[in-house]
Amino acid sequence: MGTLDEGDDLASGKAVSGEVAEGVHSPTPPAATGVFGDRLNLAQDYRDILATDGIVQGLIGPREVDRLWTRHVLNCAVIGEVIAPGSTVIDIGSGAGLPGIPLAIARPDLSVTLVEPLLRRSTFLDSVIARLGLDGVRVVRGRAEEKSVRAEIGTADVVTSRAVAPLERLAGWSAPLVASGGVMVAIKGSSAAEEIERDKAVVEKRGLTRLRVVTCGTRFLDYPTTVVVGDKVANNLPDRRRGTKSHGTRATKRPRQ
Repeated sequence: MGTLDEGDDLASGKAVSGEVAEGVHSPTPPAATGVFGDRLNLAQDYRDILATDGIVQGLIGPREVDRLWTRHVLNCAVIGEVIAPGSTVIDIGSGAGLPGIPLAIARPDLSVTLVEPLLRRSTFLDSVIARLGLDGVRVVRGRAEEKSVRAEIGTADVVTSRAVAPLERLAGWSAPLVASGGVMVAIKGSSAAEEIERDKAVVEKRGLTRLRVVTCGTRFLDYPTTVVVGDKVANNLPDRRRGTKSHGTRATKRPRQ
């Protein structure tokens, strides 16, 4: 989506019973090779799952089928440009797996946890991970703000999201999950700069500083992806993990170009 409106509901125009989506097997755009490399086949399989099971289960609207590559799969994968090698990632409100699954396909060096509260969606995500054989990707059912979820997933180098909530609320859910020295990476649309201006003071109180708009995928996409990046304030004390399943901090590494 990039400069398109990231606030659109992914399930807009839900499938009507008996409706068959057109373009299920649409051509793979040349840009996909540059983004996914030798894992392109996995990206193709994921795109086809979204175009079939994703629509049947109401996770993707049928009118999105022809735009799955550009508006969803590639749009999400390119945020890897701002994520350091070997990072741990928590993707909150993962829904149909966006951005977490395209990111994991494009960047197998990452360890990705998908957080999704709805049973139907979390079951779908488990199925996708199994069908694609994705290592280093897991699903945790629950809401990012729940204490039990925070205890289970701990903190990570990077917390991602897409079309989840306005920045002020999003920061409240994301900041506790970002390890000291890590980053929040939130996919936003044209409202990104406006949201920073509006919510900066509140977001900084939650420990996320240096809020900035970054454009990803300019080499590959006609409509590059716009993200808001915020740094978690580092301190001199050991990062206090929530639960025993916490992750190390690697976000200070230089991101892959």
